Amino acid sequence: MGSEEKAAPKFNVTFFRPANFYLSGFSNIPHVKIYFVFLCFVYILTVFGNVLLISVIYLVKTLHTPKYMIVFNLALADLCGSTALIPKLLDTFLFNRRYILYEACLSSMFFVLFFASVQSWTLVIMAYDRFIAICFPLRYHSIVTKPAIAAMLLCIWVFLLSMLAFTVGLIDRLSFCGSVVVKSFFCDHGPVYHLACNDKSLNYIMAWTAFTIILCFPLILIALTYVSISIALSRIASAEERLKALKTCTSHLILVAILFLPIVGTNIAAMTSNLHPNARIINSSLTHTIPALLNPIIYSLKTEEVLNSIRKLCKRNRLSNITSSKKMKPV
Repeated sequence: MGSEEKAAPKFNVTFFRPANFYLSGFSNIPHVKIYFVFLCFVYILTVFGNVLLISVIYLVKTLHTPKYMIVFNLALADLCGSTALIPKLLDTFLFNRRYILYEACLSSMFFVLFFASVQSWTLVIMAYDRFIAICFPLRYHSIVTKPAIAAMLLCIWVFLLSMLAFTVGLIDRLSFCGSVVVKSFFCDHGPVYHLACNDKSLNYIMAWTAFTIILCFPLILIALTYVSISIALSRIASAEERLKALKTCTSHLILVAILFLPIVGTNIAAMTSNLHPNARIINSSLTHTIPALLNPIIYSLKTEEVLNSIRKLCKRNRLSNITSSKKMKPV
């Protein structure tokens, strides 16, 4: 690899730990800087949209409900996940700073994977909320309470944090005596642990465990939820009532499709054909960034409550500005 292998390892007899990793990322893509500028705009809009949604939910007391606690959690995970990934990605490839310190690499890996997994499981809790609302409408307010949702959200944060801290921590027991070139756009778990020279069977097991818990279980649970919802709706006599109930699920279904379909599609394409590494990397980078941009737009534009709350906040700010300007005028 020439200069790409220059990271001097710290070693103890047979154990090698590199000072840096080298992110190979995007290679031989024409006009790739346009893509990075696009990602920069995506990040700016993601921050604006999610901060707006978080602020509206926090400031408007009528939105202090279990449903919007879940939306708040998703917006927070989107904001933190994008911040963990995009600024570093732009710094690495736009300014050609492809070497990343070993410790920084593990930190980046943990935060990107952690917030992606929180996004995934928050969609499961959203599905649970829709399931109770449609299948047990009369008991909804006694089942889906603020303490119950807070406990669920706390459990997923603590469990996922523990699991991913253990998964990433296992990298520390690996010896990197060969290449330090990570074939990805960030310090992804698979491309990093595959570089190790010693036994990585435990890392392999944890990689599959994390993949199953972060992607497979949420998809299965969401699918089962919607099967139950479909059965419940089939028992409703009126087609109008069915349509009305389905409309309450559209935002959630769009979020699920945006997050999961590209990941599933990429993995199927990789297993069934020779997917070009650049195609995989671009698709993966969009999968990590676009849902965080679209989630607040979907919830702001498709939810009347949020739109009305934004209007009320704007009206309140306008009135307070008029009042303060009148007070400042000399008598």
